Amino acid sequence: MEALYLLIPLSLVLVALALWVFFGAADSGQFDDLEGPALRLLRDDDRPAG
Repeated sequence: MEALYLLIPLSLVLVALALWVFFGAADSGQFDDLEGPALRLLRDDDRPAG
């Protein structure tokens, strides 16, 4: 029972930290373009120029 006094606040702190990181990434534009990098990878041309 004593372990719950440590684990419950610790889990709440971890959830708050995860939410803070997620919303910080969302505010900075991390999730704005989800399809662009995948399409650039498919259109990548490895042939030398010239």
